[in-house]
Amino acid sequence: MNTQELLTALAAALADEGPAVKISPDGVELIEAPEGIALVVGTSGSTGAPKQTMLSVDALAASSMATALALGGEGQWLLALPVFYVAGAQVLIRSLFAGTRPAELHGDFSPESFSAAATEMTDPIRYTSLVPTQLARLLDAPESWPALRRFNAVLLGGAPASEQLLARARELGIKVVTTYGSAETCGGCVYDGDPLEGVELALRPDSAGQQVIWLGGAVLAEGYLDDPARTAETFQTFDNTRWYRTSDLGEWDERGALRVLGRADDVLITGGLKVSAQAVADSLRGIEGVHEAFVTGLEDAEWGQKVVAAVVSELAESALHQAAAGILAPHAVPKTFLLLKELPLLPQGKIDRQSLLEQLQAKDRGK
Repeated sequence: MNTQELLTALAAALADEGPAVKISPDGVELIEAPEGIALVVGTSGSTGAPKQTMLSVDALAASSMATALALGGEGQWLLALPVFYVAGAQVLIRSLFAGTRPAELHGDFSPESFSAAATEMTDPIRYTSLVPTQLARLLDAPESWPALRRFNAVLLGGAPASEQLLARARELGIKVVTTYGSAETCGGCVYDGDPLEGVELALRPDSAGQQVIWLGGAVLAEGYLDDPARTAETFQTFDNTRWYRTSDLGEWDERGALRVLGRADDVLITGGLKVSAQAVADSLRGIEGVHEAFVTGLEDAEWGQKVVAAVVSELAESALHQAAAGILAPHAVPKTFLLLKELPLLPQGKIDRQSLLEQLQAKDRGK
């Protein structure tokens, strides 16, 4: 199904004149779903049991309206992400609600294809959604800067963005808006740390005392198709408000905005001490000559878990280790560094965590 056919199917589903549209890495299907459901966002299940998140017409409309309010108006969108990623599907849905024609890349994502598509956009108000790795690659290509500056806002989500990346973009005059959310919230519903209109945001401690992010409001999914047990576990009601429990940890910053600290399972225990994988990755990205970093833990007989990192860097491994030792606590310094020309990506632009884990395990075994 091409983009125009998908737009037609989505328009029918949103108008309750056609079946629900299911979008997943396996393709696009028109399916029977409970009344009021327009979109089902599916996963392949390659890293666990597949999820089929049901999004209603009302939730998608609330998300689209809140997004327009936050950005200062509706506009034309550039589709730079695969449509099976909720942020990609939302580009098409927001375009339908706004009555604008979405632009799309010709071919795979690259600085050249992105710039060409952005240059062809004619509406006075323009938006796009990217993941941090895409933005980093565009910033590394100066010929892309004029195209990026054409957008009234570049929504950035799907993965944590380093302060260095954000600062670099803003220094170049690129209007970046960081977003936080998931398929269960119709995509991003917290912009630059603040919830969109109608979105509820709370931090609640888990059994280990860690502050877990909970989201509520009109943008919430109805649950998971044909999976009532998972729905009941993930969506809960407190004080007459329905909430979605995320897998992420957070805190309030100095102005009361949300700061996402990373996934709850990204907290590593090494030598009996806690280490935040995201915090280590952020520190590594701050080293001159390091462009990208991924940090995780490997099982280890001595440490319980050992900290390891895959990096895109101009530095040699010994120099990288020395630089890391100068800015990190001893227990947080990665025991193994894997040097790569670029981090592997999944089709939706996110880092391929499974591929990196396998490569890091192989590198660690070969030491």
